[in-house]
Amino acid sequence: MASHTRLNGPAAGTLVAVLAAVVLAADQFTKHLALGGLPYQREVPVLGEFFQLYLTKNPGAAFSLGTGVTWVFTLALAVVAATVIVLAVRSVRTRSWAIVLGLLLGGVLGNLTDRLFRAPGFPEGHVIDFIHTPWMWLWFRPAIYNVADIFIVTMMISVAILVVIGIRFDGTRDRPAAKDDAVETASAEA
Repeated sequence: MASHTRLNGPAAGTLVAVLAAVVLAADQFTKHLALGGLPYQREVPVLGEFFQLYLTKNPGAAFSLGTGVTWVFTLALAVVAATVIVLAVRSVRTRSWAIVLGLLLGGVLGNLTDRLFRAPGFPEGHVIDFIHTPWMWLWFRPAIYNVADIFIVTMMISVAILVVIGIRFDGTRDRPAAKDDAVETASAEA
């Protein structure tokens, strides 16, 4: 199983870096295509209501929240990116964590690149969004997102799964507390 595959520090760091670079490149390339080929803020049906393209520039977070404090999102993205890099260098020794953190880092860097280099300028650049799936959001306002957002959301879910199943950065697994208590009780009685 991938979660038990141990890597040395340089191998884990390289895997994180390569995956982050691939996601960053895919994100920026698709944004480039969207900016060059889509009308601004007009729906372009691809599969009817199921999948549409809709180019917009988002100054805020998800659902355009916090549009007046864009610099906060820039700072938060930078902190997340730095944290992932430090973890990759110091702690990650499994393929599963390296893959998850590499893909997460790529997504974070994709949106951070927009915040740093797109109009209206550093550090308040607007993130380019263009993927629209109205059916997905049920009773919420439909979101428009990008490739980086897809990786950020799915990899945060993956982080939660790895934590819940107890896989540590070094590949060891947490034992359930009930087993630990039973072992301690049995040892004390013996």
